[in-house]
Amino acid sequence: MLSQTLVNVAMGRKPAGLVIKNGVWVCVQTGEIIPRTDIAIADGHIAYVGENADHAIGKNTQVIDAAGRYLVPGLLDGHMHVESGMVTVTEFVRAVAPRGTTGMFIDPHEIANVFGLKGVKLMVDEAARQPIHVWVQMPSCVPSAPGLETPGASISPADVAEAMTWPGIIGLGEMMNFPGVVASDEKMHAEMHSTRHAGKTIGGHYPTPDLGLAFHGYAAGGPEDDHEGTRAQDAIARARQGMKPMLRYGSAWHDVAAQVKAVTNHHVDPRHFILCTDDSHAATLAYEGHMDRVLRHAISEGLPPMTAIQMATLNTAEHFGLSREIGLIAPGRWGDVLLVRDLKDFHADLVIAKGRLIAQDGQWKQEFPAYPYPDWVRHSVKLKRALTADDFKIKVSLTSNPSPDGRGAGVRANVIGVIENQAPTRHLRLELTPENGEIRSSLFTRHASPDIAKVALVERHHATGGVQVALVSGFGLKARCAIATTVAHDSHHMIIVGTDEACMAQAANRLAETGGGQVVVKDGEIIGEVGLPIAGLMSDEHVETVARQAETVLAGFAACGSELNSPNMQMALLGLVVIPELRISDKGLVDVTRFALIDLIDTELKHAAK
Repeated sequence: MLSQTLVNVAMGRKPAGLVIKNGVWVCVQTGEIIPRTDIAIADGHIAYVGENADHAIGKNTQVIDAAGRYLVPGLLDGHMHVESGMVTVTEFVRAVAPRGTTGMFIDPHEIANVFGLKGVKLMVDEAARQPIHVWVQMPSCVPSAPGLETPGASISPADVAEAMTWPGIIGLGEMMNFPGVVASDEKMHAEMHSTRHAGKTIGGHYPTPDLGLAFHGYAAGGPEDDHEGTRAQDAIARARQGMKPMLRYGSAWHDVAAQVKAVTNHHVDPRHFILCTDDSHAATLAYEGHMDRVLRHAISEGLPPMTAIQMATLNTAEHFGLSREIGLIAPGRWGDVLLVRDLKDFHADLVIAKGRLIAQDGQWKQEFPAYPYPDWVRHSVKLKRALTADDFKIKVSLTSNPSPDGRGAGVRANVIGVIENQAPTRHLRLELTPENGEIRSSLFTRHASPDIAKVALVERHHATGGVQVALVSGFGLKARCAIATTVAHDSHHMIIVGTDEACMAQAANRLAETGGGQVVVKDGEIIGEVGLPIAGLMSDEHVETVARQAETVLAGFAACGSELNSPNMQMALLGLVVIPELRISDKGLVDVTRFALIDLIDTELKHAAK
């Protein structure tokens, strides 16, 4: 038995497989920094932590001299979506484990929106093969907003109940349908009941700033964490209600700085706060880091290093009921240990996961094979026909006497307003000027606002031929161009943002041809592209290759005039109909503050979601 082996090693009756000597123990369970510490590991687990582990060293024991470096528990990402990295689970792990991430809690609701339960099972099976810990949260809301969007597949309460019996499922993914929870929707509460009955964790997602009765009703429903806060009061309110505030710092969502003030300024106890990434772009993973990047940022915002490390290790493990296995350096836990020279400028020199040295100085010490994805995952982009420029035109009736140049009176339009580095959007109501009965982008028509582009959503799961066209402000496009993506949270239809209708059609048709990804067309030429053939969401290429391809997309945005940080990730959220204020779906424009469809040219309510 494992316990007997660990006792025998701790007592010196049996040699350890690995001993780390002369380290400084970052003891997150007590908040102490303890010098002159050795660690002995056997069968992948820690057997001994103390001043001298020479008694556990045998002739075949691997000995690592920490040489005074810090011994830190492996970092845990408490909430994330692998698909946002544009790579498979295997390639994501290959990218982040050398930087110190030894555990991830992934919610694969992106692939669930394309392939349903069989897509989730694919991710669970791949997660089980990894050299680090990867737990899967069963997606809860597919579709995320019933009645307001049509995904490629759906998840039922029966699916959730089945998944709760699978090894590797740690809980229920973020409960995005917060109006459903508050309204006591039978489906949402059945999913949470199955999760609670299985003794697993219910993930939360409450994106509205309303902290009144709706918030209290949501907390009463059962979600146990939330990563959608953007203010210090959001973090405080969640902690007071027994939820774990998850402070995210991904590629585009920068919510740590504001919320960490709950700890640094308001002196709230941080032991129930968790750091996470949520969405990290391939280029961020390849060039900046993962949870190590989050730690460096949180510390730069005023958190003591010990507190920040607790929020990325022990706090996370305790939240998911796994502190007997991970999250701290102590006997009986998995041997997940990082050797780090500087806790403030956090970089892992050596990474030990499951008791094995897997990476040193950012380089892998072992190889592991790619996961063999089946052929059916590569055929998910289905268009009824090739698209043309006419599919992306917005025709309106001239409401007054047109001028000789074809201009009519201004119309009032509902426009999606992008907020840089945040997931929410603004619902803008702007006066626009049609020309010859058509609304075009600011590049071709003088509007009161100089930053108006078109946004279109093309149905790509069932080949219905549906195309919805609306308007967006905030990308700053200044060229004849279009950018298209099949990464479009959460239903993952195809989204195209552009100034020119012909370029929009060209970009859409290109993604249908390649099986998915992101592409930039400028003046009729493709100037940036990343191929994502797996579900239209992921590539099985190495993350460095995908990052280089994705950089061409970001360079394409810049060539088109955009100065946004991570504009491709901002674009991918334009269809996320569960985060306020205004989004686009395959059914039209969605006012998320009312969960209702509205017209582009007036604010008359069409119908509310059932």
